[in-house]
Amino acid sequence: MSKEFDVAVIGAGIAGLTAGLTSARLGRSTIVLTGDVLGGHLLSIEKVEGYPGFPEGVPGFDLCPMAEEQAGEAGAEFDPVEVSAIEAADSKWKITTAGEEVLAGAVVIATGTALKELNVPGEERLRGRGVSHCATCDAPLLRDQVAAIAGGGDSAAQEGLTLAEFASKVYLFNDAPDLTAQASYRDLVSANPKIEIRNNTVIEEVLGEDGVTGVRIKDSSTNATEDVELTGVFVYVGLQPNTAFLDGLLTLDPTGRIPVDGEMRTTLPGVFAAGTVRTGTAGRAAAAAGDGAAAAIAADAYLTSGSWRD
Repeated sequence: MSKEFDVAVIGAGIAGLTAGLTSARLGRSTIVLTGDVLGGHLLSIEKVEGYPGFPEGVPGFDLCPMAEEQAGEAGAEFDPVEVSAIEAADSKWKITTAGEEVLAGAVVIATGTALKELNVPGEERLRGRGVSHCATCDAPLLRDQVAAIAGGGDSAAQEGLTLAEFASKVYLFNDAPDLTAQASYRDLVSANPKIEIRNNTVIEEVLGEDGVTGVRIKDSSTNATEDVELTGVFVYVGLQPNTAFLDGLLTLDPTGRIPVDGEMRTTLPGVFAAGTVRTGTAGRAAAAAGDGAAAAIAADAYLTSGSWRD
């Protein structure tokens, strides 16, 4: 059994939700294939800053449901299924999910990214017992305890600040010489008396039996190792694009992302990519929303003309 739409959006982070909203407002029959989690990484961000219209910031777990509601009111449909494959079907695209097939004249890929792992001993075994990817979710469990953030980018800085509201001390273990987070976050982290930044530092092992009791770290500039006692480790060491389901349909860049032009067009007619899954992403919520809108507008133009327009 299959259903047919003008536009199918794969992914329901802010890029996918905005694409669904824009496409529906343009009068296109639109389905958003959300996967298991609607909202993507933003759901775990306590305060998304720099998003227009919210001068004090907005929780990701509020922003995404608002975007979903808008898209639904505009006429977009939602289906919580995972996509396993995309293939050409005459002049349309066939999208295979666990439950059914969806036919669409245009496809917007907005599947985002997954958080990378440390891939060190103890990490997988202690996941959910002190190892986490969500400080916003788990920080209250570490009140007055010592915890660590692995990473040095925006997510690491944001979650470190959240963690510092509860923990007695937060180590920020960054494997680079300096933090790569945007300046506003770097300033806040550096000024927080609870946060100790350790640059050029990697976690080599997560220690503990029934729960995290510490980490073994190495200073990459001296090769010296040290065991640090703590009870929580939050991992933000990079992002892996969610593109495995494409299975060679598109040529990816060296990071695994999808190359696009200025209109979010891929090399395949009628297929677009938006948000952090695309090459050149700015990695900001506002930019991802802009991508989603641009992709939906370009998809509408493609469906109107029946071909790419230069």
